[in-house]
Amino acid sequence: MDEPDALFDDDLPPRPTPGGGGSLGSTPEASAPLAVRMRPRTLDELAGQGQLRAAGSPLRQVIEGDQSLSLLLWGPPGTGKTTIASILSRHTGRHFVEVSAVSAGVKEVRAAIETARNRLVRTGAETVLFVDEVHRFSKAQQDALLPGVENRWVTLVAATTENPFFSVISPLLSRSLLLRLESLTDDDVRGVMRSALTDERGLDGSLQIDEEALDHLVRLAGGDARRSLTYLEAAAGAARTRGVERIDVEAAEAAVDTAAVRYDRQGDQHYDVTSAFIKSIRGSDADAALHYLARMVEAGEDPRFIARRLVILASEDIGLADPTALTTAVAAAQAVQLIGMPEAGLNLAHAVIALAVAPKSNAVTTAIAAATADVRAGKVGPVPAHLRDAHYAGSQKLGHGTSYTYSHDAPYGIAQQQYAPDVVADAAYYCPTEIGAEGGIKERWERVRRLIRGR
Repeated sequence: MDEPDALFDDDLPPRPTPGGGGSLGSTPEASAPLAVRMRPRTLDELAGQGQLRAAGSPLRQVIEGDQSLSLLLWGPPGTGKTTIASILSRHTGRHFVEVSAVSAGVKEVRAAIETARNRLVRTGAETVLFVDEVHRFSKAQQDALLPGVENRWVTLVAATTENPFFSVISPLLSRSLLLRLESLTDDDVRGVMRSALTDERGLDGSLQIDEEALDHLVRLAGGDARRSLTYLEAAAGAARTRGVERIDVEAAEAAVDTAAVRYDRQGDQHYDVTSAFIKSIRGSDADAALHYLARMVEAGEDPRFIARRLVILASEDIGLADPTALTTAVAAAQAVQLIGMPEAGLNLAHAVIALAVAPKSNAVTTAIAAATADVRAGKVGPVPAHLRDAHYAGSQKLGHGTSYTYSHDAPYGIAQQQYAPDVVADAAYYCPTEIGAEGGIKERWERVRRLIRGR
């Protein structure tokens, strides 16, 4: 039986036991990290990812149907990308080789593929080549993977935390089945740790855990199953050092060196802290806003939730008083997706400070609210005839567009004509303030409104 090549042997799943075939072994060594020992052996054991585990799903067909199809796995850390490669290797009896994009170059990639090709020719044994963080590969390194994929010398399983449409070359994308992995929920992570507490591969029932300690570790894990097991193992070690058989919050804190933040993402604390966070930014207190941001982040709040709230606030409470506010908030939200935590915490802090110190106006909020109220009250008169579509035969006979004035032909590019239906022709929804950049907008908008309406 072929052993995994030493050059690519770092952080491999457990090796096969003698006589066990060319796939992954069945019993990890007891000295292996808890996260390795508890690595799911089947798709049904995989936490979360219901869309991938469903009967008849493409992934299940690849694994259970033993199809030689390369996979591109896109998702946050700790959601099961390496595990899926491990399951594929185990269930199809294929040799497993891992290449890390952090340390491998073109030479190592080509060597791995050549070894796989030789193994296929010599013994008929196929190889699963797992490439972690493929987005870190240069174009040349990704190009080096193509011969192995095209000739099916390897079954490539490439993992990335970044959008593959921006980070993976098109030829590789087109030759791979792209699967999107979702972040694990708190319940998913809690289930992973509960299994590890009782499973014979894990702690085998030797320790109990307080619910408060379990909740603390779930928060700190941030949807990362591997991290949750690492924390649980450390907490178990701390409990044993103290000579107790129960993991409490003190043991959990000692293990991960992070104080438990009293914060329930499904309870009052979630709503109270979020409310205080938004109101502090609205009230222009950057210091208070940063305090609440830190509380949410330390408690393991989903950073995407925080980013969404900032995007909403940029239009709701700042609007055109600072036209760059929305751009800043959207950029922070994109950074959260692109970079991930903890580094994206800097981007969130950047946006929080920028929005807190920005001039404030709710004119956008009141404008759309007033317009919506009129629509819901039934003020939805017909579109003026001169604004209707005039591009089809017979439209002019109906009077559509015949008296429309092209704005660019009018003085100042503003034509005097009616745009709104008769029922709301005199409505004044947008009432800008004189705060920040909106002061200049207010002056221009009032002048433009008079020109349009001939006043």
